[in-house]
Amino acid sequence: MASDVDNAPLVGRADQLTALHSALLDELGPGQTAAVFVSGESGVGKTRLLHEVGARLRDGGAVVLTGTCLDIGDASPLHPVIQALRRFDAELTATQARTSSAVRGLLRTFAEETATADGGALLERVSRGLSLIAEGRPLVLVLDDLQWVDRSTRQLLLYLLAGLGDLQLSVLAAVRAESLQGAHPLRRVLTELRRLRSVRVVDLAPLDRADTDRLVAAIVGTPPTPEAAEQVWQRSGGNPFVVEELARDLRDGRDGLSDTLREIFLSRVDALPQHAHAVVHAVAAGVEPVEHWLLAEVLGLPEQELIEAVRAAVAHRLLVGADDGYRLRHRLVAEVLAHELLPAERSALHRRYAEALTRAPAELHQARLAHHWRLAGEPGRALPAAMAAAREAERLHGFAEAHRHWSVALQLADTPPAGPTEAAPVQVDRATLLEHAAETAHQCGEHARALSLLAELAGGDDSEPSCALRIRRARYLAAAGRSAPAEAEYQRVLEAADCTSRERATAAAHLAELLLHLGRYADAGARAREALALAAEVDGSTTEVVLASSALGFSEAFLEDPDAGLAVVRRALEIAERAGRPEDVACAYLHLAELLTGPLNILEEGVVVARRGAERVAELGLGRTYETRLLAIATNGLFRVGQWAEAEKVVAAALRHRPSGADAVELLLARCRLSVGYGDVEASDRDLEAVATVLAGGGARHVLPMLILRAGLAMWQGRHDVARQAVQRGLTESRSDDVVLLATLAWHGLRAEAEAHASRTVPVDETVVRRLREVVDRVARKSAHAARPVRLGAEGFLVLCTAELSRLDGRGDPDLWARSAAEWDRRNHPYPAAYSRLRQAEALLARRSRSATAAKLLRRAYEMAQGLGAVPLTSEIKNLAGRARVELEERAQPAGGAGATRSEPVSDELAVLTAREREVLAAVAEGLTNKEIGQRLFISERTIGVHVSHIFDKLQVRTRVQASAIYLRNRAD
Repeated sequence: MASDVDNAPLVGRADQLTALHSALLDELGPGQTAAVFVSGESGVGKTRLLHEVGARLRDGGAVVLTGTCLDIGDASPLHPVIQALRRFDAELTATQARTSSAVRGLLRTFAEETATADGGALLERVSRGLSLIAEGRPLVLVLDDLQWVDRSTRQLLLYLLAGLGDLQLSVLAAVRAESLQGAHPLRRVLTELRRLRSVRVVDLAPLDRADTDRLVAAIVGTPPTPEAAEQVWQRSGGNPFVVEELARDLRDGRDGLSDTLREIFLSRVDALPQHAHAVVHAVAAGVEPVEHWLLAEVLGLPEQELIEAVRAAVAHRLLVGADDGYRLRHRLVAEVLAHELLPAERSALHRRYAEALTRAPAELHQARLAHHWRLAGEPGRALPAAMAAAREAERLHGFAEAHRHWSVALQLADTPPAGPTEAAPVQVDRATLLEHAAETAHQCGEHARALSLLAELAGGDDSEPSCALRIRRARYLAAAGRSAPAEAEYQRVLEAADCTSRERATAAAHLAELLLHLGRYADAGARAREALALAAEVDGSTTEVVLASSALGFSEAFLEDPDAGLAVVRRALEIAERAGRPEDVACAYLHLAELLTGPLNILEEGVVVARRGAERVAELGLGRTYETRLLAIATNGLFRVGQWAEAEKVVAAALRHRPSGADAVELLLARCRLSVGYGDVEASDRDLEAVATVLAGGGARHVLPMLILRAGLAMWQGRHDVARQAVQRGLTESRSDDVVLLATLAWHGLRAEAEAHASRTVPVDETVVRRLREVVDRVARKSAHAARPVRLGAEGFLVLCTAELSRLDGRGDPDLWARSAAEWDRRNHPYPAAYSRLRQAEALLARRSRSATAAKLLRRAYEMAQGLGAVPLTSEIKNLAGRARVELEERAQPAGGAGATRSEPVSDELAVLTAREREVLAAVAEGLTNKEIGQRLFISERTIGVHVSHIFDKLQVRTRVQASAIYLRNRAD
């Protein structure tokens, strides 16, 4: 079944195309035969596959004859063969007269044959005629819809595939699997042919999810939204024909189901025997998978009749059977059949399901019970089941499912009985339902929904005490990215005289966490100490202790003692794991990963902790919220060490959760950082606009990174005035204690002024430069008293600031840029190191001195930028090299991310490794253990293990000996 509307691309069949070409042509010699029978359900793409394979075989030098069987039985003997010959003859040119004569001679043989002629003699003449047509070339007979093949063609296939002549013959045929039922004659033919080693039967499966998305994107013209892609996948089951029809409806803005698809599925259901018809209707109304025992209860059929009915539905490719029950092959069948039943019929079917589930308590599934009672028109019986299902989902940390069940419970509580005989809804406290629905919405990342439900709860008569309600509202606001109103709510609780000690402890702990996210580390530490003091006065305050300890440890590590602060954060994680509350565990992992990848600059371990934490919180049902944020932290760490390709994979994995609020902001900023580095202006703008929309009342936590990225993007675009405005806004709005973040912002500001000075596109603003100098001085003073890792982190950007000032003061100081390159090399941050080398070379060339050194620097910077895929930086390096007449060596972009950052050249085999990975590999080649390598490089043994695993993957080796051999070979070069 092929669509005749658009020529959609063939996707997901590359392996089959290669295998069929090999089986039908490449593996055959003179006089040999082969056959491949492609079996599959209607619409799976058999005809399209035959067409593509036939075209490739024709390009490979084979004579290809293509015919189609007709659904008129034996009334037209040898129809597909005759049709194939006529089609072939029509395509021949005047220069192929000899072949045309052979074709027409064979056609005359068919026309002159009498019904009483010897069948064996006819088969022999057909075989000789095909040999004349082939003229020594391979001949392929392609037959579509073989399920309708006539008896004469069946006999001809058996004769030809027996290989009695010297003809190299292949047969490629498509068979509709659901048609081969009962005593279909083709089943016997295929059974006989299967005994031949040269015959294969290929079952063509539907497309997988990735290929389905590709096909939809090709037809629609753009990648579909996650919701649209999921809907197409669920409705089509990967059937290409159905996918194409649904994609065209999506592209053209049509709602509902097309008449074409409706008629196709109805005809297939109508062709079923009576009991099989009932089976499909029952499974369509059920919650998949429908267990065999449950289907038996609903239909009331004797066991043998039920098995036969199910077997017929499976054979017609409408049902799929598995150990856990039955499913529809396409969910579209359920949509089609839903309109074929009367409302009373549907209600009765759901009632039978609900009654069967109620009679089997050992098999009771509350979610299904609520579903069926609701659709049976019995809200009074559905409500208790929905509440039980919600509690069970919460117990298993399935917060998205729990929220869905609580939302259903809210609807059911407001639904009156449909009739006088039906049970009245159970009397429940609506405020309790709203409370549960709001909290589970917050936990599964539906922050706007959580705030809406909370507003409804506050407006009711039975609302919670104001302090508890304010704390909850503040939590939801913070998660939604609205930090300013969240902070105000927490302050009100702490200042209110009627709030209990527990409520104040909770508010102080959450406020400490919020201030930490805003970069106000001193304030966060003070609130954390207040929270711990209040928590000591009340029992059962584990959550408050975990939150406050994490914030306090982070604050101490940043401002005072890194080791002591890190120990406090690790201890908070241990407390959270012992208590087992999902949000406490997630919060502790988040702070630990942020501390390691941020102020402490222990990037390797930080990325490992972030990824391990992401796996852990996913197990706890917080995938859409905390897992997303932890993966964003991992992405930022990978970006800084130059593993951009790996960072892209992490971002893609996190985006599948479709996060919202602050969680989405974290991820969008991480992705935007990559896009700016790659020079993808459109993607960067899109992400920055989305972030700005969410951050209605955000703080430095998100606003400053957003403005830094905006400035960086504007500079690559040559819009230095826009970059200046972004930096000035950041300096005006910032209340952050984060000296590293402020130093980064100052560098972007000074770089913008230096770029403006160099390009002469806009005049340098001396007032802005003076203000930026003051910021640099202030950051230098503050960082001098910060913890050593924080001070070192700030120093890297302060060196960049000083070097940029030298560009404003004259032609740039190469010594300052050399110091900057060395600083970033030591930190294993290739991007600023490459940028510093570019500016060092520029300064040397401007002074017309040491041109050989400048050329070496440009080549090194170019290699590093290419390795990252940093297109704008690479372009600027090429531009300067062109003006200086320095030749640059082009090379393929490595798959592993960063290029090298050490001074010596890197060979091709080791180019995929980062500088740190090469250091580890060098130690491996010396025969050191992971523990010994860790002691040498001041890295944990576990992090060394991660590096070794990455090295093995990138070098495509399995042992340390193989990896060492590659290292020694390239070092010798």
